[in-house]
Amino acid sequence: MSTRSPRVSLWGLVFTVMLSLAAGSRPAAREGAPGGRYLGEQDEQPLTQYRAYRRMHAQSEKFGQEAWLEAWTELDGRGFRYTVVSESGSDYIRNKVLKAVLRREQELVNAGAGGQSELTSDNYHFEETPGADGERYVTMKPKRKDVLLVDGRMVLSRERGELLRVEGRLSKNPSFWTSLVNVIRHYARLDGVRVPIATESVAKVKLAGVSHLEVRYEYETINGRTVSLAARGSAMPRVSSR
Repeated sequence: MSTRSPRVSLWGLVFTVMLSLAAGSRPAAREGAPGGRYLGEQDEQPLTQYRAYRRMHAQSEKFGQEAWLEAWTELDGRGFRYTVVSESGSDYIRNKVLKAVLRREQELVNAGAGGQSELTSDNYHFEETPGADGERYVTMKPKRKDVLLVDGRMVLSRERGELLRVEGRLSKNPSFWTSLVNVIRHYARLDGVRVPIATESVAKVKLAGVSHLEVRYEYETINGRTVSLAARGSAMPRVSSR
């Protein structure tokens, strides 16, 4: 068994979970995939380029540590890039978690590994189930145990079938120290393109209590076009308050 301290194990977990969230944020809808059918694949525009302002926050309740980081992020034909604009809080979390997440996301995206987490039949079994409160639910069962995949459901708007959220738990715990990792990813269609706009995660860690993670995206351009003010105003997810 590992002899690492609970503190190191906790932030190793945070790092791994954040990688899962970053790599698993794209709701791709390939032709013929059940996920694509539920997401309206005929009208889907793939996300090929964006420039977005990202706000990141990580917190450990038991250790009383937290940190924030804000950065410009860009994706285009040359790959994924980022520029840190501001940061505050714990030096350890900023350097070993939040900045490391951006570096690792750059590696994953530039290596073409995004398909491992997309909402397609390559990765999931899908089944629609009864919904409530004006929403439709589609159960997602991963085809393999993987920290990039979520065992849970898609939440769609009832009338148009727009993807609102993906919610559930990681299908594989990132480490021995983890007992549960719950994830909520929020999506919106901005000027015709579906994009992630926020991610929340709560992880229960043995000997270290609960950790919270949150990432928000504010888009300036998508697929080479400036995002309209109306679209920016509509992309305001209702995230959990603590």
